Amino acid sequence: MDTQRFRTTWQVAILLLVSSLLAGCGINNIPTYDEQVKSAWSQVENQYQRRADLIPNLVETVKGFARQEQETLTAVVEARAKATSINISADDLNDPAKMRQFEQAQSQLTGALSRLMAVSERYPDLKSNQNFLALQSQLEGTENRIAVARRDFIAAVERYNTEIRTFPGRIWHSLMYSDMPIRENFSATTENAEQAPQVNFE
Repeated sequence: MDTQRFRTTWQVAILLLVSSLLAGCGINNIPTYDEQVKSAWSQVENQYQRRADLIPNLVETVKGFARQEQETLTAVVEARAKATSINISADDLNDPAKMRQFEQAQSQLTGALSRLMAVSERYPDLKSNQNFLALQSQLEGTENRIAVARRDFIAAVERYNTEIRTFPGRIWHSLMYSDMPIRENFSATTENAEQAPQVNFE
């Protein structure tokens, strides 16, 4: 009886020791970092959705002041429709083609909104309209939030990718998490994004 109790005590002690060693050696880092990547991506999508939700109000406000700018307004509406029609789930984060397609659609929407804001400069009444100013401010804030959410996603992907490519994460990846691939990160989708914009006041 004492021998069995002694053996059970030792088994529990060994189990606790092994558990604490495994917990402290990074065995859980890969799935933890993977979840952080998914969470960061959700924030990116959240901010893109916020922008998409603001656009119809912005378009209607501008429409009342700038009826002749129909082409620009149509481009914004079409770009919004395309951007919101492409959905990326957490599983799609491993598909570089889908990620590129999503980012290109969002980039087109950013460009269309920039053209719309440039058009607004031609309409003094529009520039002083409180609804327009409030929407413009919200969109500018949203663009900043998108930039922050993308930065956080990039950092999460970097942490995850570094973990599965370096020691000891590389060992745990090959032994237990081999089905979890290296993740693609954001890349510039706008043409000539690496070039600084030219400012001309002539």
